[in-house]
Amino acid sequence: MSIGVCPGSYDPITFGHVDVVRRARSVFDEVIIGVARNQSKRYLFSDTERLELAREAVTGIGGVRVEFVPGLLADFVRQVGASAIVKGLRGSADYDDEQSMALLNRHLSGVETVFILGDPGLAHISSSHVKDIARYGGNIEDLVPSAVARALAGKEY
Repeated sequence: MSIGVCPGSYDPITFGHVDVVRRARSVFDEVIIGVARNQSKRYLFSDTERLELAREAVTGIGGVRVEFVPGLLADFVRQVGASAIVKGLRGSADYDDEQSMALLNRHLSGVETVFILGDPGLAHISSSHVKDIARYGGNIEDLVPSAVARALAGKEY
């Protein structure tokens, strides 16, 4: 059974993320959304909230589960028996950011990273942009799942 792990901070998960997960599911028998923590980031949502929002966002996509990545991604992918790490790319800047991490993860875990090109119609969506738009009361309903839009509306900025 092939397993692809889609890691990210998902603060919050967007339609761009969901698109990559759907595409990954067509390649792998199972896809795990690995909700991770990056010590250099300040999160709006707690680990638990990010997990719950991701789970709700992929309800109805069979063969997808959401798990927390408690430490190094390399350790996590070995633990779950992943065939590959899956990263979505919106453009060349994403590739430039992801290339060295893919090489490092391969070095640490022996697991390759597979890049999936996201839908060009969603390339403008990023979690940080969504949070900024929500912070100032803008409409984000076409950028994120409805549970995420509701959760952002309830946040204190």
